[in-house]
Amino acid sequence: MNLNFIVFGAPCSGKGTQSIRIAERFDLIHVSTGELFRNEIKHNTKIGQIVQSYIDKGSLVPDQIVLREIYKTASLRKNRHGFVFDGFPRTLHQAITLDKSLSNKGLHINLAIYIDVENHELINRLNKRCVDSGRTDDSLDIIRKRIEIFQEQTIPLINYYEAQGKLIMLSGMESIQAVSVSIISAIEKFLSSNPQKF
Repeated sequence: MNLNFIVFGAPCSGKGTQSIRIAERFDLIHVSTGELFRNEIKHNTKIGQIVQSYIDKGSLVPDQIVLREIYKTASLRKNRHGFVFDGFPRTLHQAITLDKSLSNKGLHINLAIYIDVENHELINRLNKRCVDSGRTDDSLDIIRKRIEIFQEQTIPLINYYEAQGKLIMLSGMESIQAVSVSIISAIEKFLSSNPQKF
């Protein structure tokens, strides 16, 4: 059995938390661009310095950097059960490139799970995270810019995966546990409806 899931949503939509839960539930490898880049920044690597410059402006890290680092990480962490891509892809170009790369290996994305959270709630959550963590990318101006960039560059993925019949769209406005139950239930329903594929 090989499962490959994408979990995407706006900044602070809860995609990181839910991705970890999915990975644990289905014995998959959790691959997070945010975690990967924060580690690079923490160790002050060349990649980390470049990434920090984009984060400080609230901009997306360029596709070529994201793709290179994601593939490098995934290749080092092979698992017969598959992956949960957390916050990746973030652009249509990344999504198309990922599909081509997986296809070359005889693999594909099974489901793309979109966690939908209203803008006012995103701002509240990001403001709280700014106070709690002191992250430089969580100032109000940068928060608004990140949401704007998300809407311009990542929202098109909804139509992309919907056209492939792979989209699951769920509300992220409820509690973490409630959202988790909804996601796991949707995945298990998908698996039971497509047993011949696994």
